Amino acid sequence: MQLELRHLRTLCAIADAGSLSRAAGTLGVSQPALTGQLHRIEAALGGQVFRRGRLGVSPTPFGLFVLTRARSALVTVDELLTGPDSEPVDPTLRIGGYATPVLAGLVHRLFETPGASITVRTEYSPRLLLDLLASRRLDVAILVDYPGHELPPVPAVGTRTVATEPVSVALPAGHRLAGLAEVPLAELAGEDWLVTPPDGAGWPEYFYTACQEAGFTPRVRHMMTEHDMIRALVAEGRAVAPCQALLRTGPGVVVRPLTGPALWLRHLLAWRHGTPVAARAGELAALAAEAHAAAVADDPVLASWLARS
Repeated sequence: MQLELRHLRTLCAIADAGSLSRAAGTLGVSQPALTGQLHRIEAALGGQVFRRGRLGVSPTPFGLFVLTRARSALVTVDELLTGPDSEPVDPTLRIGGYATPVLAGLVHRLFETPGASITVRTEYSPRLLLDLLASRRLDVAILVDYPGHELPPVPAVGTRTVATEPVSVALPAGHRLAGLAEVPLAELAGEDWLVTPPDGAGWPEYFYTACQEAGFTPRVRHMMTEHDMIRALVAEGRAVAPCQALLRTGPGVVVRPLTGPALWLRHLLAWRHGTPVAARAGELAALAAEAHAAAVADDPVLASWLARS
């Protein structure tokens, strides 16, 4: 079977609905017909996109990889089909990003502005967020990227660096290295790892390359994006997890910067050129940097490490 755009839309509809029965209703087909179509799509892709469970379906790691790219492709095609529409006149500011303290802090500060009208959309993939900006579905976004894996320039979109921080590791509080101010990556060679899935912008490839440079291949036992689940598994000692330095830890978990080789990420503010938001880019970047600084100040270990670096 040759993969078509309608197949990508079907995959996205199933993911959005969370179950084959609900997706079948949305698409106007029977559940058996949709199940058969999904099997054919997965066969064409060469892997399982969804896990089937008692409560519905959820993407596999391979499925997250496919869905990220499917959504990006559909946004681009939809923009080509609809043409260069004028910018929306709705004064609501549409903000997107991955769920980080930088995004949360920026949104909080904007909500404090009298009369502010804001909507927020979170997505895991920085590449998808870039496409949503380019296709006028977002006005501004908080993105991340990594050295050697910088996000590609998009003519319609401007970017500005908000902050840089070390890629860190979440460890059980009782781990033998938890008392260090920073953790050499090579010291974790024998650990079981929990890693977040591919984000279309260089993660986790950037991390895997660093592990190779440190002399080992990580033994990845778990792959997920849900912060609560990540914290729970780390706290129970089931794995260690590379993470953003500002990850909210909770009981039983500590976060420490990784060293040797040093790993870094950038937080970026992105916006569309030629829009009212473009004139506010400096203001929004300053608010985002303020949000990052406030989050760092709440973490004395990270604040001290950054002050020395």
